[in-house]
Amino acid sequence: MPTSHADVVTEHASRYLQQLCKHWAHKFPVAFDSNHGTIDLSLGRTVLNADPAALH
Repeated sequence: MPTSHADVVTEHASRYLQQLCKHWAHKFPVAFDSNHGTIDLSLGRTVLNADPAALH
């Protein structure tokens, strides 16, 4: 299975993680808290992690 990794430097990683998970929850199974999230897309699972400096 193909994989990809990205690091987005931002001071608002937790907020963005939660916004992305809430957005995709209308279409896919999603689980998240303020620092970790998973989105089960039709092509595979997306894993998000937030820390004070970046969204991963």
